[in-house]
This record gives sequence, C-alpha cells and structure tokens, in this order.
Amino acid sequence: MAQATFDKALVEAIGPSEGTALRVKQAVLFVTGIALLALMAQIKVPVPGSPVAMNLGTFAVLTIGAAYGPRLGLATILGYMLVGALGFDVFQSSTADLHGIQYMMGSTGGYLVGYVLAAVALGWFARIGWDRSAPKMAVAMLVGNALIYVPGLLWLGQLYGWDQPILAWGLTPFLVGDALKLALAAMLLPAAWKLVGKARG
Repeated sequence: MAQATFDKALVEAIGPSEGTALRVKQAVLFVTGIALLALMAQIKVPVPGSPVAMNLGTFAVLTIGAAYGPRLGLATILGYMLVGALGFDVFQSSTADLHGIQYMMGSTGGYLVGYVLAAVALGWFARIGWDRSAPKMAVAMLVGNALIYVPGLLWLGQLYGWDQPILAWGLTPFLVGDALKLALAAMLLPAAWKLVGKARG
C-alpha cells in the first residue's frame, strides 16, 4: 500500500494524466526542461586552476530528475544532450570553436554521463516518495551528486592523467556550492508537494 501512495513524481500528480492532454503536457515539460538545463548551464562561475566551471546545471538536473520522474527525466536529459551534440550552445563552456560532440568528449564529458545517471536515480527516489521529505530528499540529492562526480572524476583522470590534481580540479572547489544547491533542492520539492496537497484540499 505504501508503494501505491508514493508512485508518482511531482509533475505526474499535476494536470492531465491520460490521453492526448497527457502527451501535450509531457511535450511541454520536455521542451521546458531542456530550455531550463541550457539556461542554468550558462550561469557559471570559473574556478581558478580547474578546467571545469561551477554552474547551476547540477541543480537543474537533480531537480528535473526528481520532479519529472525517471522516464520523463531521462528523456529530458537525453534530449538536452542531443541538442548539444547537434552543435547548439547549451553546455556550460561551449564556444564557436569547441561545441557539439567535440565538447562532450572534453573535460566535462564525464559529468554529462553523470547527469544521466543522476536524473534516473532522482526519478526513482521520487517514485518511492523521498521527494516529499526534506531529510530524505537531501540524501537523494547527495546520492545524485555522487553519481555526477564519480564518472566526472574518472573521465578527468583518463583525459589528463592520474598524476594531475584531479580532485582539486573536479571536486573540492565545488563542494560548498553543491552543498548549498543540495539544500535548496531538498527543500524545494517537499515544499512543492505541500502546495499540491493544499490545492487539492
């Protein structure tokens, strides 16, 4: 019975749930999610000495994964990747000279792989109701962050060599910022669920 109570992500509990109207809602969310990811990726802060800049892309990925659920969340992240692979300027540091597949194979490639893993994981956590509790959501966000960092760091190590300061480049400069983003996202989803409950009440 508990699983039946917590079997929907946030967007699945709002608006149409079947038929053509559902497909339209999903299409709108898909496009909106890609646009949000592209926008958040452009809000960045360079980190001295690191080839990876700090941005709000991880916040967007984790939040979309939790709010959309595993299927729509995954589709949205993959859609974002496809748009970027086609050469559009949606990634955090893409330029006229470095974009598309070439950019995706660069220093942030592993983090992009992590985006996919994190979106699916957060969608799964939403399915079991963790997005309705701030403490549980914080744990889910922590797992999501780990799923982004692990392939990101492995990628950096393979790309630049393990004799380089990989942790100093791709992990430690971002921990404080990610902790703040994690806390914000952990509060955002439960608060949104409360508003949904009040609207239905």
